[in-house]
This record gives sequence, C-alpha cells and structure tokens, in this order.
Amino acid sequence: MTYPHASRRHLMVLGLGTALLAACSEKKPVFSSIDVSGSEMGQDFAIKDHNGQIRRLADFKGKVVVMFFGYTQCPDVCPTTMTELVEVKRLLGKDGERLQPLFVTVDPQRDTPELLKAYMANFDPAFLALCPTPAELADVAASFKVYYKKVGDAGSATYTMDHSAGSYVFDPQGRVRLFVRYGLGAQPLAADIAQLLR
Repeated sequence: MTYPHASRRHLMVLGLGTALLAACSEKKPVFSSIDVSGSEMGQDFAIKDHNGQIRRLADFKGKVVVMFFGYTQCPDVCPTTMTELVEVKRLLGKDGERLQPLFVTVDPQRDTPELLKAYMANFDPAFLALCPTPAELADVAASFKVYYKKVGDAGSATYTMDHSAGSYVFDPQGRVRLFVRYGLGAQPLAADIAQLLR
C-alpha cells in the first residue's frame, strides 16, 4: 500500500531542512586581503587632520576607511600605495565616493599640515592626512601594531623613516576588517572593498 501524502510530506520536510541548512551555512566573504575581523587592533583615535579638524572613525560611518601609515618624503611605498588608492576609487565607480583613505604621517617632525594637504592634493583632494603629535603617533601605531623608526641623523633634515607598509580597512560600521599587504594591487583591493560596501 502506498502513502502519497506521507511521501509528499516527507519531501516538504526534507526541502525545509535543506533550506535551513543552507541559511545556516551562509557563505562568508572571501577576501584577497587578510581578514582580521574581530581583531582588537585599531582602537578609535582622535587626531587632527591636515585641515585642523579632529577626526575619529565615527566621522566616516557609512564609508569604507583605508588607513595607511607613511610620510611625504617616502620615495616608493607611500606614493605607490596612494596611487593605488586613486585607482581603487576609480574602479569602484559611483561607490568610490564611499571610500575614505586616511594617511597617517609617521614623520610629524617634518610633515606639517600644509605639506600633507599639498601631498594629498597630488592624489585626490578628498583623501585625508592625519597629523598626530609624537605621543598620539606612538599610541595609534601601537594600537595598529605599526613599526616606524628614524634612520640616519635625526638631527639633520635628511633622515628617512622605516615603517610598516600595509594598510588597514574598516567597514562602513567602523570595524577593522582587513589587513592589506603592500603590493596587493588595485583590482583585488577594489573587489574586497566592494564586498564590504554591499
């Protein structure tokens, strides 16, 4: 004897179970950058930008923030990274307006607000530079586990700065999500940011 209603009921239960399982195992986004979601690094800060305005992460809610530590006299890593961020913004199309790069100087001795403003304008006037005091720099660098050190005669104007070369990406809710290795490339980074904006 067959029970058509029972088999139909069985199929419905099976289908419902499969749908629930699919919902539970929803795919996590796959990034080209290193996923540091849930990390304690990168606590909030309050540092003046090159316009003299105190900036905090909360100021950029709804945007993806890319934070990079560098200095204006850097010969290679810094201009390459900033140029890459210009390309990332272009690749994002209209969503490029929801990208906020923050350049934190590791050389507050030489990088004046005026110099940083001109440096940002070379790339994109919407990009912001943060101008920490030496004490603020020590705090924010420790929070992000960033290395920086003067190399050469600190008393002369010709010293250089050794510094970490990666960037940190915050989602639109202000949570640190990604660490971007130097040299990743504009396209993979733009794809990662597009996922965070969705």
